[in-house]
Amino acid sequence: MDFAFSEEQLELRAMARAFLEEHSDPERVRLCMESELGFDPQVWKQIGELGWPAVIVPETYGGLGLSHVELVALLEVMGESLLCAPFFSSVCLAANALLVAGTDEQRGEYLPQIATGQLLATLASTEASGRWDAYGITASVRSDGSDYRISGAKRFVLDGHCADLFIVAARAEGSRGTSGLSLFAVPAGAPGVERRALSTIDQTRRLSAVGFDDVRVPATALLGEAGGAWPALSKILDLAAVALAAEQVGGAQRVLDLSVRHANERVQFGRPIGTFQAIKHTCADMMVAVESARSASYYAACVASEDSDELPVAASLAQVAASDAYFRCAADAIQIHGGVGFSWEYDVHLYFKRAKSTESFLGDPDYHRERVAQQIGL
Repeated sequence: MDFAFSEEQLELRAMARAFLEEHSDPERVRLCMESELGFDPQVWKQIGELGWPAVIVPETYGGLGLSHVELVALLEVMGESLLCAPFFSSVCLAANALLVAGTDEQRGEYLPQIATGQLLATLASTEASGRWDAYGITASVRSDGSDYRISGAKRFVLDGHCADLFIVAARAEGSRGTSGLSLFAVPAGAPGVERRALSTIDQTRRLSAVGFDDVRVPATALLGEAGGAWPALSKILDLAAVALAAEQVGGAQRVLDLSVRHANERVQFGRPIGTFQAIKHTCADMMVAVESARSASYYAACVASEDSDELPVAASLAQVAASDAYFRCAADAIQIHGGVGFSWEYDVHLYFKRAKSTESFLGDPDYHRERVAQQIGL
């Protein structure tokens, strides 16, 4: 399989990198971290005008109709610059949820707004247990005439503090495991919805707690079949894992670049520390980890674009490789910087925190290794 990007895809990446070098430099990232929203609305508006949120939205719904390969190409560049924006939540989670499980009416209502960046949406699946599988979902739903009532508390909801729409996973009372699960499109302003931002290690990516206190939604809010949502939700999470792996690869590449630059500039004992064998070997190991993760990420993107049955395995393999590579490279970068990498003035610690937060988001490496083992029958 040829993993080389086409000329159009390379041009997309070049344009994205040029834009983010100006609008997502370290100074702007720090400003976003300190802001209430966690991102710059003006930059997000420009991103919408560039058409990035429309990348995987079909042309029928006002999008560009591109594939997950183009999405991965974009996300890798976003990971390099630690972009603070509700892109992942709206596109990689909510838009994919609507594409996988939504009705034509739901797609027609929400996707055109997501494609322009006007509607901020996200997925509310995980809860206090932190589990990303079906057994972690305890939020309940019950019928109320032709409507539904949703009750429960969600945690670690990406951009939940500012989302306009939640795709909520809830289960029928008395059900457990993969049975009885349903997905609903719930407006953030619905009576009974409460949310608050969580204090996390990584302020470049905001997580929230969202409560649903007997929230009433109409039958039209149901995505797919009532009680049969787990196959769709599992696919949504797999597609998100592919997207996250690409972003992690971009971050790992950037900390490698920062480490090499520092090693060539930092002089100790009369010569650059990059000439020391230990530093050379560390950087070489980092490069091998990054390239291995990149290969896994690109392969998973191709699998996702082809809508192959291999997606669960490819997504988990990519997530394992990218999570391990990113955290290892970020930790090694701190050491190469001699400890000052964890001081506020240096950028490396920002990537270290993002690496740690993304290591557990969508499931940690051990969880994905177990998934792969189950998928291949071990």
